[in-house]
Amino acid sequence: MSSATDTSASVPSGASDPSSTPTTTKGSKAQDFSWVISLFGTAVGAGILFLPINAGAGGIWPLLFVTIIIGPMVYFSHRALSRFVCVSPRKGEDITVVAGDYFGPGVGKAITILYFFAIYPIVLIYGVSITNTIDSLMVNQLGLPQVPRPILSFVLIALMMAVMIAGEKIMLAVTQFLVYPLIAALFIISLMLIPTWHIGDLAQLPEGGGGGLLMTTWLMIPVLVFAFNHSPAISAFSLAMQRAHGDKAAERASWVLKRTATILVVFTMLFVWSCVLSLGADGLAAAREANLPVLSYLANVNDTPAIAYAGPAIAIVAIGSSFFGHYLGAAEGAAGLVRGFTPGVYESLGKRKVSILVAAFMFLTTWIVAILNPSILGVIETLSGPVIAAILYIMPMIAISKVPALAPYRGKISNIFVVVMGVIAIGAILVSIVRLFA
Repeated sequence: MSSATDTSASVPSGASDPSSTPTTTKGSKAQDFSWVISLFGTAVGAGILFLPINAGAGGIWPLLFVTIIIGPMVYFSHRALSRFVCVSPRKGEDITVVAGDYFGPGVGKAITILYFFAIYPIVLIYGVSITNTIDSLMVNQLGLPQVPRPILSFVLIALMMAVMIAGEKIMLAVTQFLVYPLIAALFIISLMLIPTWHIGDLAQLPEGGGGGLLMTTWLMIPVLVFAFNHSPAISAFSLAMQRAHGDKAAERASWVLKRTATILVVFTMLFVWSCVLSLGADGLAAAREANLPVLSYLANVNDTPAIAYAGPAIAIVAIGSSFFGHYLGAAEGAAGLVRGFTPGVYESLGKRKVSILVAAFMFLTTWIVAILNPSILGVIETLSGPVIAAILYIMPMIAISKVPALAPYRGKISNIFVVVMGVIAIGAILVSIVRLFA
């Protein structure tokens, strides 16, 4: 079996030489579409259950604006990060190695550290989230006796890790199995809520008039950025494109990412709008005060059993599918730290043994945190936010302006758009951090 941390392990037949230019066959197109679904699953994590509450807090006008711009933001930023890896002269190397090639070993190590510590805490929190969600489902909905937390968390995390260790093809297959029902559930619930839609106070401008509208919109952008973020899986995805398509890797990656952004915007924003219009301003405020996921609150106020059971089911699927993509990024970062700071150890052990040690480290730490059950999701996501935004929006743009291999992508209007939105997002996150600790 191949480890998922060894991104060169699963090489499709006919694509053993990543510098070649294989023909895009029907089979490779199917594999490409499986990445569309996998990247969608990475983006749509447990946070989607709180997304409507956060995104709808300012009413419909800020939400309308971010709905218009979020598609281009998602597509252009992830495309740039994918190109960062796809066109590297050193084929088959992940983002941590490529960053060192582009910017030098010192900056490369710094980026590897930031990359790892931006993604790794989210993996830990997913271990907490899946344990809490299954525990609540078993006790509250199914009426089963409570399983001791160490045993329950061990089994759940081991199952998710087993999918990753089984290799890329198994991971993609399991992700598709999980994500198709997730898409269907989001769509069905969105339609179910249509009869309860109402505008009410949502049409009012935020407090402070035009200035309040701008501030609310500004602070909302990071919420949407990270709800749609699938950058932790982009490096592994780009290497898969290299193996399958050779010199056409960047072109096919753009094909995948455009479709990922499309289904993300259509299904996720439909869900957000439907929940916001159903709850109204008062309902959103009450859900925020109760600190409940949006589906749990809807189940309470609508007395809808279907939604009561759909909430935990959607949470489980969203956590599982998103865990896979974030694990890929965190494992790459961990292996990059070993390679960058202890090269002798890395060379003596070899890539496979390092991958096994990384997997063991990820499992043990995620299990321990799941047992401890810390309540730090908001803080960790906020602190991870600026680093993820910088890696996703700013780093590829700097590389495009400096690195010869990326020269063909210079002078594009989309580059300016990505930089501007990246600066706006990072600025809003920093303001949110100040408010959080004020």
